[in-house]
Amino acid sequence: MAGAIASRMSFSSLKRKQPKTFTVRIVTMDAEMEFNCEVLDHDVSKEEPVTFHFLAKFYPENAEEELVQEITQHLFFLQVKKQILEEKIYCPPEASVLLASYAVQAKYGDYDPSVHKRGFLAQEELLPKRVINLYQMTPEMWEERITAWYAEHRGRARDEAEMEYLKIAQDLEMYGVNYFAIRNKKGTELLLGVDALGLHIYDPENRLTPKISFPWNEIRNISYSDKEFTIKPLDKKIDVFKFNSSKLRVNKLILQLCIGNHDLFMRRRKADSLEVQQMKAQAREEKARKQMERQRLAREKQMREEAERTRDELERRLLQMKEEATMANEALMRSEETADLLAEKAQITEEEAKLLAQKAAEAEQEMQRIKATAIRTEEEKRLMEQKVLEAEVLALKMAEESERRAKEADQLKQDLQEAREAERRAKQKLLEIATKPTYPPMNPIPAPLPPDIPSFNLIGDSLSFDFKDTDMKRLSMEIEKEKVEYMEKSKHLQEQLNELKTEIEALKLKERETALDILHNENSDRGGTSSKHNTIKKPQAQGRRPICI
Repeated sequence: MAGAIASRMSFSSLKRKQPKTFTVRIVTMDAEMEFNCEVLDHDVSKEEPVTFHFLAKFYPENAEEELVQEITQHLFFLQVKKQILEEKIYCPPEASVLLASYAVQAKYGDYDPSVHKRGFLAQEELLPKRVINLYQMTPEMWEERITAWYAEHRGRARDEAEMEYLKIAQDLEMYGVNYFAIRNKKGTELLLGVDALGLHIYDPENRLTPKISFPWNEIRNISYSDKEFTIKPLDKKIDVFKFNSSKLRVNKLILQLCIGNHDLFMRRRKADSLEVQQMKAQAREEKARKQMERQRLAREKQMREEAERTRDELERRLLQMKEEATMANEALMRSEETADLLAEKAQITEEEAKLLAQKAAEAEQEMQRIKATAIRTEEEKRLMEQKVLEAEVLALKMAEESERRAKEADQLKQDLQEAREAERRAKQKLLEIATKPTYPPMNPIPAPLPPDIPSFNLIGDSLSFDFKDTDMKRLSMEIEKEKVEYMEKSKHLQEQLNELKTEIEALKLKERETALDILHNENSDRGGTSSKHNTIKKPQAQGRRPICI
């Protein structure tokens, strides 16, 4: 099937080497190729440089089933993305935001707030200009909404994000439809649409909803004569549909598209050929190998993150212990300084008490000496009595002061003992902190792989596998499980789209709505009953003859 799905490539200019011969240099995301090709019977511009665009001619019905090789999927994703941005495929605003988020996931990987900061999408072309002009929203507002969905896609690889993009895009009304201007027998201008499901007739003003559709399995014959094209339905009761095109060359192109799409339509409904089965088996094995590799890398990343968290925790605890030790040292120094001050103050107080006691003793001696001295006259006796009285008062005051100083000295001695006790406790706490056990560095040991996972070894650039039947059965069960999960995700996705549509509806500029926007809204209001998919998706006739083209 890969041969039927052509690849979208980015390319550089060509330079003419010889008449009707060009050197083509094709540059893809993964490789650069150069080869010579002859251009025969083509209307090639004589101006240089000449640019070729390589695009898919036939679109798959189900991208997930038909795009086997990853490079084919990637190049087809680039083509569909370009067509949506250039508005060759109509996409509603809410779906455009979701597709943009998958495109960002495919390009940038998982969202990281420290890396993907505000404004990192400023230079990216992610939304059609029609959608941007339709709402009164700044680029920052669009980026905020795209980033909100982008953050939810964590864990998806590039190929998974691109496939999610294609699965949404393939449900758009204009996906894979080639339009041609035609006229019916009455001369009315119409559009003929050719796609993977059949032929569709459109009004020129409405490319979303076909007026009538002819599925490939209901067409008996397609032919043209000159500019007249004839479609004969399988049901003979239905009239033959005839139309005229502008040029004979257009009829040839229409017939080529019909033959190719019909052939693919019938091949999709038959068992795959041996070659396709081998390609799909190889793709499944490659997908399983990449899935196992991603799981291994995820485990290693988780173990590395756990080791880093453990290291940070140990560093934090070590820093905390250092801070506690510093605080204990400071407390010890303060205690020692306080003890020294109290000891010095106690010594001074003790000396003052001794000095007062000495003065009191001297006063007592003076009083005794005065009493012993005999004074003969009354005046001398009165004076002596007065002096004795004064000496007694002075002695009493000095005794009280001595007693007070003695009590103060006792209190200072008690404070000194308490300070020394605090110093002893601070030294004990510092000793406890210093003797705490240290934590050795942790070397994460990779966890062994479960025994039920196929083993593979990496040696240099070589890679070997050993897949068993049980592994393939388990892989099939996982694929079925993924399908069920996809249906649930689709329902959740539709709810998200409706929420975004409701959120931005108030900012819509009605006067800027295009004809396709109005038609899409009408289809949505009717529940999408008139889309090309609902026209096609009905019970297929059994046992009918194949189309003869």
